[in-house]
Amino acid sequence: MIDEIQIFGVYVPAALAWATLAALIAYLARPFLHRLPLQRFNWHPGLLDLALFAAFWWGLSTLADAHVLPPEFPLR
Repeated sequence: MIDEIQIFGVYVPAALAWATLAALIAYLARPFLHRLPLQRFNWHPGLLDLALFAAFWWGLSTLADAHVLPPEFPLR
């Protein structure tokens, strides 16, 4: 069964909701990572951004499967 999350009365696939949230977190974390001196070891910034997004998406999905995150948003 595919999990769905209710947001304002609209059912959204859980993977889409977690991916959107992961993209937002990765976008907000991006300036902090670019200020670190690790930039000289990073040969392609886009690859770092993609890896960061994938890590956040995996983490959010794992937390949701462990029932740490709420099954539905408190938005109605």
